[in-house]
Amino acid sequence: MKTITASIATAFALLTSTIAQADDLSEARIKELVYEAIRENPGIVMEAVQILQQQEAEQQANSAAEVLSTQRDLLENDPNAPVIGNPEGDVTMVEFFDYNCPYCKSAANEVKALMAEDSNIRVVYREWPILGEGSVFAARAALAARNQGKYEAFHWALMDLKGRAEEASILRVAEEVGLDVDQLWEDMDSPEIEEHIATSMALTQALGLTGTPAFVIGEALVPGFVEKAHLEELVGQARDAN
Repeated sequence: MKTITASIATAFALLTSTIAQADDLSEARIKELVYEAIRENPGIVMEAVQILQQQEAEQQANSAAEVLSTQRDLLENDPNAPVIGNPEGDVTMVEFFDYNCPYCKSAANEVKALMAEDSNIRVVYREWPILGEGSVFAARAALAARNQGKYEAFHWALMDLKGRAEEASILRVAEEVGLDVDQLWEDMDSPEIEEHIATSMALTQALGLTGTPAFVIGEALVPGFVEKAHLEELVGQARDAN
């Protein structure tokens, strides 16, 4: 509602500006003409809103495309980002996610199924904890698990966790997958973890992302849950482009 209200206000300002450019009129007369135009054709406001929204979407898409181009190496080859699947795969899929996001949990099953059928996919995970303190703790613990060679096992176990990921449940899962919890606590404070999360935040802001999950596959930026069939299509497009 706030977005629509803001768009209407902007559209009104646009109409006012258009009339002002056409004639040298007083502010009062301009407003009068605008109101007359709206009364005679109420749909003109929504038409203006749609034009503005389309322009904003195009600007965002262009901005995201530029980021994908300039930040490609960081997105796909950051040595501080976990990689699963085939490390030498011909297509790289980057996923931004949060362990407390139900859509991420559903998407995890789609990604796992895709990887089971396509052994030439390289998956880069970007921890993006935006859903509370439990999410931050989970991200830090998962990244710390790299030092024990158990990131992937811990990742899937956390995705399978029922209920919210909070400190107690996360540590329980850590024990279940065979992690040394004392070492995990120690490794969670490493500067590499701070850097990974900060980089994820910077990338998502630059890409204009507003929620999890989100995927980067080739030139495609896809926010939200994606089914396996669509992932396959995007991977195929990226593979053809390569």
